Amino acid sequence: MVSILAQEQSGVAPEQSGQYGTHDVTNQPPPLAPYDASEDTALIEGLRREGAAWAEEDIRRLGRRAGSAEAQEWGEQANRHEPVLRTHDRYGHRVDEVEFHPSWHHLMRVAVGEGLAAAPWADERPGAHVARTAGGLVWGHTEAGHGCPTSMTYAAVPVLRRQPELAKVYEPLLTSREYDPELRVPTEKPGLLAGMGMTEKQGGSDVRTNTTTASPTAEPGVYTLRGHKWFTSAPMCDVFLVLAQAPGGLSCFLVPRVLPDGSRNTFRIQRLKDKLGNRSNASSEPEFDGTVAWLVGPEGRGVKTIIEMVNCTRLDCVMSSATLMRKTLVEAGHHVRHRTAFGARLLDQPLMRNVLADLALESEAATTLTLRLAGAADRVVRGDDAEGTEAAFRRIATAVGKYWVTKRGPAFTAEALECLGGNGYVEESGMPRHYREAPLLSIWEGSGNVNALDVLRALSREPDTAEALFTELALAQGADARLDAAVARLKSQLATGSEASARRLVELMALTLQASLLIRHAPTPIADAFCATRLGGDWGHAFGTLPDAADVDAILGRALPDVG
Repeated sequence: MVSILAQEQSGVAPEQSGQYGTHDVTNQPPPLAPYDASEDTALIEGLRREGAAWAEEDIRRLGRRAGSAEAQEWGEQANRHEPVLRTHDRYGHRVDEVEFHPSWHHLMRVAVGEGLAAAPWADERPGAHVARTAGGLVWGHTEAGHGCPTSMTYAAVPVLRRQPELAKVYEPLLTSREYDPELRVPTEKPGLLAGMGMTEKQGGSDVRTNTTTASPTAEPGVYTLRGHKWFTSAPMCDVFLVLAQAPGGLSCFLVPRVLPDGSRNTFRIQRLKDKLGNRSNASSEPEFDGTVAWLVGPEGRGVKTIIEMVNCTRLDCVMSSATLMRKTLVEAGHHVRHRTAFGARLLDQPLMRNVLADLALESEAATTLTLRLAGAADRVVRGDDAEGTEAAFRRIATAVGKYWVTKRGPAFTAEALECLGGNGYVEESGMPRHYREAPLLSIWEGSGNVNALDVLRALSREPDTAEALFTELALAQGADARLDAAVARLKSQLATGSEASARRLVELMALTLQASLLIRHAPTPIADAFCATRLGGDWGHAFGTLPDAADVDAILGRALPDVG
């Protein structure tokens, strides 16, 4: 018998030699990467439908890069090696810097270079904002944390436009495709990132209770801030939009990390949040004390000024949830294609196919709604909405989508994780990271109650929003009796609903809207199964409870061709 020592000297591992039979690896799937994250029929069809067909080649190229082994490793490394706060340098000087792993910078460099930050605001092509959203849907397959600074940078531009003098200086830098992580004078950099600081410890979403003060200086438009913010993500951004109490009331300000003279603005990072997920991204508590800030918009109109930023970031929450759904569905589909149990591949077992098909329905509905919202946003910001219908639709549908799609994320990712069994519960699979990420998107930019109440607010203060929603739903009228009945129920609930039933109302809005879109744009098996389950009641209380009449093969063949 050949000794182990001899095997080692020959370069042949004992496991490879066959001596240790207990270490033979069988019935395990191969690595998913490389794969094409853009191989998603619903996404490509939505891209074309919403006016950005010109971007398809770029989206497919980015999808292949997102699914590469290199990019997938970047995502894993950026979350394994979390950001580290350095409050002081070796000499005792206050620096308030956060150090990131190189993988974070690789991810950011691609994201900014591919136009996933604020670049669409400088792109005159129709559909530029749709293309950005589609890019997020595929590049998000890498990891979610670095989507925070790109989202806030994207959302900062329309707010800055409320102060043309500031926009003239900073907008070209925010819309740049150059990523420069160094803290330097903003106007000396090739590109900038923007963050925001709204919430404080005593109020959270109730920003009108903010206690941070803004004192005017002798220089017009320049203030000094004093206070403490509770959640300010990506503290290494170059500029921040923050809310503070000025003499005229709650107001919006632009805060640079580095002042024009090259000195550091007072931005004391007290600590980084120890979060459930989103570990690659630093979320901080900064303290302002004589911090220089420039007024954006009029005093006392801070919420109204910054609300456009919230509308943009809420869309990105929907996008990110849809991305997590698709990513985990792809992971689950890959696993069941290569794994056997009880004498058959998991892929060939009827109950597993039911689970996957149910998840595929949810994923397509989320993706389709995301791109419809992006199309509305694109037409509104480009001025292609003369009658204001798209603006009204965007106002209510974004809040509805934010509530519902992000609510579905945690349950979806948990079910996808379970498809991998115990392997999915192990950190190496990547599924625990996705599962921890999912709840954030329902909390960020307003939790479920905040968004549900925002829908009620829109309905009461802006009646054209309800009209716009029903106009959209009417485009599928008569195509499915279950949708027609659900729309009738929705109208009844609108007339009789109360604040306590807001979630129930918004849920029905979301389901009817998704069903309408699928009826108009998806193959019949998709729309029929969605209406039968989500609207018709032929469904259980967990994924994997599609009725026998559902065309599972057709659903899977569209969502996961290798599995279908």
